[in-house]
Amino acid sequence: MLHLLLFVAAFLAMAVGAGFLLRIAVSHADPMSLFALGFAAAAAAVLVGALPLRQRALPLLGLVPAGWRPVVFGTLATLAVSVAVSMIGPKPESLKDVVDIMRGPAMLSASIVVFGLLAPLAEELIFRGLLFGWLEGRWNGWVAWIVSSLAFGAAHVDLTHIALVLPLGFLFGWLRWRTGSLLPSLVAHAVNNSAAVLAARFLGVV
Repeated sequence: MLHLLLFVAAFLAMAVGAGFLLRIAVSHADPMSLFALGFAAAAAAVLVGALPLRQRALPLLGLVPAGWRPVVFGTLATLAVSVAVSMIGPKPESLKDVVDIMRGPAMLSASIVVFGLLAPLAEELIFRGLLFGWLEGRWNGWVAWIVSSLAFGAAHVDLTHIALVLPLGFLFGWLRWRTGSLLPSLVAHAVNNSAAVLAARFLGVV
């Protein structure tokens, strides 16, 4: 029950808080600090909440080693899926607002840290870590894969954004399920987001 309550709290914080942060960030003098605070708080909440589990915490969250092959495969597959989806999918207005913030002066390094590292860390810990681990332990891998992937998509709120990230959510969930580790999906997620930041900054791709 503790795992479920913690997930619900983190999920609501991300789903509701994301829209709230975006609204105030577009007019805030230091929008990156707001996003960084939100993602860091979500990741910290999961890690602190898992502390009472002691030795069971790391396997539950998927914080165990993985071989280099699934990491490389997951990263390449993620980039391929991301490019394909971005070419055929709609462009969410909420994503355009974030891109406008990233294109601000001297924002490249901050964008990489916040959206390329902190955001994937928080999302992976919540969805492929806490939620997946709890569902797999309570039911099975199939349930964990499907539900955590759908929840990941739903957390992005905007329907067009959900359509863009849902294929990635299923890929990340599959990596977690097949390897038992959060590392492949975390690396793939971070590389993909960082590549998206660079593409938006230098190529004008949303």
